[in-house]
Amino acid sequence: MARLSRLAIPGEVHHLIQRGHDQQPIVRDDEDRRAFIDALRECAALHKVAIHAYVLMDNHLHLLVTPPAPESLSRMMQSLGRRYVARFNRRHARSGGLWEGRFRAAPLEPAWLLSCMRYIELNPLRGGQVDRPEAYPWSSAAHHLGAVRDPLVQDHAGFWAMGNTPFERDANYRRYLEEGSSQEETDALLAAALRGWPLGSVAYRAQLAKQTDRPLAPRSRGRPRRKNAEIVPI
Repeated sequence: MARLSRLAIPGEVHHLIQRGHDQQPIVRDDEDRRAFIDALRECAALHKVAIHAYVLMDNHLHLLVTPPAPESLSRMMQSLGRRYVARFNRRHARSGGLWEGRFRAAPLEPAWLLSCMRYIELNPLRGGQVDRPEAYPWSSAAHHLGAVRDPLVQDHAGFWAMGNTPFERDANYRRYLEEGSSQEETDALLAAALRGWPLGSVAYRAQLAKQTDRPLAPRSRGRPRRKNAEIVPI
């Protein structure tokens, strides 16, 4: 069976995940991390992809992004691979690919925007690297909490709606982070991105269906059930 094309909808927010091959590191030290973030910023600007939130972990990357065209995400990640992976291989005297296959991504209904931001920016806290989200320098958390101004980040309107002033937004977002992500949220966000299906309501999926011919949900397997077939309790 042919592999489904990746679902990428212009103007919609997407949760993107890229993992290292066989769970191996994609960065080994701070020099790699700086090079990765610099390359990501250049590639996002080149392909006009807005990055709303991010976290670079040792063996994987999460992005919350809005592409301007269907091919923008793929082109950005291809450019990142050419720039960063070649440098990583030269620096560490290695060869071959760095990624675990192609990146995974799925569009999110706006109602999921803040949940996804929170999930992304709490990664280092869950992993035990820091005791405060803003203490991790390789994510957008410090930006959203008002500690730094990160040139990689383009704030989404959904984040700005958290308050009328920067102080109010920072305080409200800090409280939101402190609430933490529920297991249900985490499972839903990961399942959608890893499987490539949109996350949102029936109405949201119907809206997306007007913009793509790609299926937006898995097809049911097996023979269709007859309308008058008896339902046997189990």
